[in-house]
Amino acid sequence: MFTQIGIFILAMLMLLTLSRIALIAWLWPRVRAAGGPWTILRWGVRIDLNQIAMWAAVPALLAPWLADQPVAITLTGLWLQIIWLVFVLMEVSTPQFIQEYDSRPNRLYVEYLKYPKEVFGMLWKGYKLVLFGAAVMMAVAAWLGHVWFAQAQPDALPAWPWRILLTLLIGAAIALAIRGTLGHRPINPSSVAWCGDSLLNTLPLNSFYSVLFALYAIKNERSAADVYGDLPEDTLQTIIREQAHIEPGPPELPTLHPQPASQAPARPRNLVLIVQESLGAQYVGNLGGSGLTPCLDTLSGHGWNFTRAYATGTRSVRGLEAVTAGFPPTLSDAALRLTGAQSRFFTLAQLLRRHGYRSRFIYGGEAHFDNMKSFFLGNGFDELHDLPSFESPAFVGTWGASDEDMFDKLHTLLSQSREQPTLHLAFSVTNHTPWEYPAGRITVQGDPATVENSVRYADWAIGQFFDRARSSSYWEDTVFLIVADHDARVGGAQRIPLRHFHIPALIVGAGVEARRDERIISQIDLPTTLLSLIGVSDAHPMIGHDLTQPGTGGRALMQYEDHYGYLRGDTLVVLEPHRAPLFYRYTAPDTYTPLGPDPELGRIALAHALWPTWAYRHQAHSLPELLHHAAA
Repeated sequence: MFTQIGIFILAMLMLLTLSRIALIAWLWPRVRAAGGPWTILRWGVRIDLNQIAMWAAVPALLAPWLADQPVAITLTGLWLQIIWLVFVLMEVSTPQFIQEYDSRPNRLYVEYLKYPKEVFGMLWKGYKLVLFGAAVMMAVAAWLGHVWFAQAQPDALPAWPWRILLTLLIGAAIALAIRGTLGHRPINPSSVAWCGDSLLNTLPLNSFYSVLFALYAIKNERSAADVYGDLPEDTLQTIIREQAHIEPGPPELPTLHPQPASQAPARPRNLVLIVQESLGAQYVGNLGGSGLTPCLDTLSGHGWNFTRAYATGTRSVRGLEAVTAGFPPTLSDAALRLTGAQSRFFTLAQLLRRHGYRSRFIYGGEAHFDNMKSFFLGNGFDELHDLPSFESPAFVGTWGASDEDMFDKLHTLLSQSREQPTLHLAFSVTNHTPWEYPAGRITVQGDPATVENSVRYADWAIGQFFDRARSSSYWEDTVFLIVADHDARVGGAQRIPLRHFHIPALIVGAGVEARRDERIISQIDLPTTLLSLIGVSDAHPMIGHDLTQPGTGGRALMQYEDHYGYLRGDTLVVLEPHRAPLFYRYTAPDTYTPLGPDPELGRIALAHALWPTWAYRHQAHSLPELLHHAAA
């Protein structure tokens, strides 16, 4: 068994590495343009060891005890041959899949097996030579697998104390290989994303891993229609467009519409999105909170301050998808974590690339967390700056470098050459359990490790950055958004605890007049509004309102566990699984008065709960050139 397993490890590494090298050679112009092959090969070995360890784990752990038993040797040989052939099949079929879909095999590889007649008929009619070559390669692989794994001799076993030690060592090696790192989080596809080409980001994977992870991620995709009820597609699209105040788009992109900018600066302005971790309105003095944010309160007097802004959810990925992509919340997981949104999905970076912008994502932690790295690099962002890129950070806690380090990085990047307009997405980490931050920055009250003191520090870091930004050369050409991703510790007896969805949202900088805006708004209204303020006129699929226009705002939408909330004026509609909608009159901060049914408002709420699922499944939250690229 030891010999079988050793040969299996070497054979698998050889197979997967040679396959990866062949793909690199085939795609060399794209690989060279992205920076060369070494990242692909280095990360590829770690992904391969993860898979090898998973499939060889059981026989490897049993080997110290059963390696002298013929039955165990036979069964191990059979198992290793099966796994070997599966991996060979996946790699052999990879080039054709890439040619069709510009990606390694993913969930489509399995979904098409539901239609064997059509699929195999297509292959036979159009790809006879490919099928013949694949069959030959599989026959050779089957013969090699039999020679390598099935013809093993019994091994002599050591004394039992050594068997225990050997088992522990093998177990530790397997655990390390599967985890792939000694860092905070195990490796995943986002860990190996390394450039803006979504196909190249799949090359460090092997194809079996790619398919398995895609199938695992399906659990995150739930159908809102199965839970809340359905609407005819034409009714759905009509409601969504009417509520967004837009004209019909093309059939494949029904919400694609032109948006003229309300400002026309001499050159497009830089855009900075500062997303603050867990900074609910309950902490913000100018929003009626506990007064822990004097710097933000002062800043609000110099910008466009939205006093009734609402988050779309309770996770960072929800806020990020809303602010960067204008994508509404859905019963499924956020778009950042869905396999079908890792490329050709609309973001501000995708749109601004048309206008010559360079886009950067700045995060003090490890960007593969929550799949952020894969999503942003795959959807228009040119650069990623996370913890490994921070030089001598002032403080590194559990979640990464402190807010002041993140702002230092942001300031440095903004201060670089101003020939090209830029989009910067800066995401903070400090205001998160276990509430760690640098000493000596704030006057601590009580226990240092509390959310209140963490908020004080986060606010201090905001103040320090904007004091420096105002005196910098980029200030006059830059629009800044400061917005929370969500509140901290969301909960309560209500079906939708609205007071915990209330967040700060403030726009300051070039061309922004100071005003206090008391309209109800959603996070999805912010990216559309920002396009107007930076002077970019273009067509996009976002359904948020451009708040620079009259008659906009006045509604917010949010997902909370299995409940969907739609707030219009003081009326809250709550959709629950398999039940009729509930209606309340909401009075801040926490009063809910039951109301009678309003069928029309109920249909509007249902349409907004259904549309994101429809748009994701039909790739309708995109741009025409992205879809044409996929078709090509």
